[in-house]
Amino acid sequence: MAKAKQSQSARTAERRRGLIRLARKHKVQAMLVTRVEDVGYLSGFTGHDSWLLVGEEWSAILITDGRYDEQARLECPGLEVFVRPAGLAAAVKECLKGRGVRRLGVQKGNVTVGLHGALGQTLGAAKVRASDDLVDQLRVIKDQQEVRAIERALRVAEQAFVELTGGGAKALIGRTERQIAAELEYRMRMLGADKPSFESIIAAGPNGSKPHYRPRDRVVRKGEAVLIDWGAMVDGYCSDLTRVVFTGTIPPKIAELYEIVLRAQQAGIAALSVGASCKKVDAAARQVVEDGGYGKQFVHGLGHGLGRQVHEAPSLARTSDTRLRCGMVVTVEPGIYLPGVGGVRIEDDVLVARQGPRRLSRLSRDLQAMVLR
Repeated sequence: MAKAKQSQSARTAERRRGLIRLARKHKVQAMLVTRVEDVGYLSGFTGHDSWLLVGEEWSAILITDGRYDEQARLECPGLEVFVRPAGLAAAVKECLKGRGVRRLGVQKGNVTVGLHGALGQTLGAAKVRASDDLVDQLRVIKDQQEVRAIERALRVAEQAFVELTGGGAKALIGRTERQIAAELEYRMRMLGADKPSFESIIAAGPNGSKPHYRPRDRVVRKGEAVLIDWGAMVDGYCSDLTRVVFTGTIPPKIAELYEIVLRAQQAGIAALSVGASCKKVDAAARQVVEDGGYGKQFVHGLGHGLGRQVHEAPSLARTSDTRLRCGMVVTVEPGIYLPGVGGVRIEDDVLVARQGPRRLSRLSRDLQAMVLR
């Protein structure tokens, strides 16, 4: 355990050094990190309501409150912990005293107007600079430990799905979407998940035409498609999967869509090469859907980055010029949605590697394997 903590401390320290190297280019001497996922990424802290100050010479200070004092010192050995007696903005001022910080960078995408104003009033407006989310530039590339964490999250999510559907069609028929979602999330937690990566989607029959549908009291019936979009968070990292299962027979129209979507996903995964633009990857999958006659029914991007958050950079979208780099982990999830009929989306998590894309998820995508007997 001590060795694991030392290894984590070394990784987080190197990440903080990487952040300061980026901050220098933006002419700031310190960064105030406020997004909870970024605080954890740079410190190993798993609590909330805490900020991290990262500087050039003095490393970092975790600003927290009395609820997390013991936890912070246990999780972040060697890191200075400041237990704030009052507000966070005042705590930042106190921590910066005598440290020679002329300009403080704050996370532009995670700082409200009110917070930016409070910091400016406390520190002096000229001292606070809203910077690009520099931590995103670090987080976009996953190291081996992060990839393994995503794989653990995948194994939990996959096993929960196998257990849920292992009872066959009768395990779903007659139950509401809400009940099935609750069981799936319960199973993930029992298998070791911190929590679901997001609110699970269970969309029965025609409800599958709504890409971000929320489960309701609609009862699953025999002989229809059920779209399931779910994921587990394990050790702070997310998985994200989608499958369509069938409670007996496969509706003919859905079978047609499934074949097109599967080929589109295969084309998208094949296009995930180092140096390829995100819009080129999206185009590879989208062309298959357009050739099948359903281009207008593919209403979202092909996928997104995955890690400490279920949606992060890069975006596999038709407008994104971002180039893929070795170590990125992305979802590939083409879909076709027909109002009044239903929808098909197939989603897997894939590592961009020099040797070619590596699908991290293991569940079958075969149409017949999705039929629950």
